[in-house]
Amino acid sequence: MNLVTILDYAGVAVFAATGALAASRKQVDIIGFLFLAGVTGIGGGTFRDLILNTPVFWIGNHDYVLVCAASAILVFFTAHRVESRYKLLLWLDAVGLAAFAVMGAVKGLAITGSPVVAIIMGMLTATFGGILRDLLAGEPSVLLRPEVYVTAALAGAGVYTICDLAGLAPIVSQLGGFVVALAVRGGALRFGWRIPVYKSRPGRRPEDIP
Repeated sequence: MNLVTILDYAGVAVFAATGALAASRKQVDIIGFLFLAGVTGIGGGTFRDLILNTPVFWIGNHDYVLVCAASAILVFFTAHRVESRYKLLLWLDAVGLAAFAVMGAVKGLAITGSPVVAIIMGMLTATFGGILRDLLAGEPSVLLRPEVYVTAALAGAGVYTICDLAGLAPIVSQLGGFVVALAVRGGALRFGWRIPVYKSRPGRRPEDIP
């Protein structure tokens, strides 16, 4: 099993666990756990494959669905032991984001050969599952949190793509992208790193516009 496959399964398992943790916070039944875990674990990869017009990854390999189910069941029986489930959710989400940023970039570059598409696919794969999870669970969206999130995925996908185009060994490129994405997102969670935000100004009245 190569690093790409490991990152792929790890990303699915970790993201599925974050979906199940979100379900635990809403105190739903086991079906709710399975549903949120599945949507979160395979949502980003499904979106990526649909855009790339390639067979959806979990259709041909049902192991990914089983991984989601296993994560959901594990969290269902253990979540009550975690002191801060939301904090754990955020850190597991950071690991999943880092893994999927690389996986999305790997697949995007392999299918299209375009560095731009590779980076965008890495970003979409890493963020879409979390967005769906928060939307369905009624949690504060990861996109609206002040810390760096999408930027971490872009950084990881970008580092992988640059390293690959530079001719570095695949494992070096993949590990580099994973470490950078995790470091950026982890730093944002630990130290509150953020990008300057838009400062709004009062809008002008229509009659004041020349």
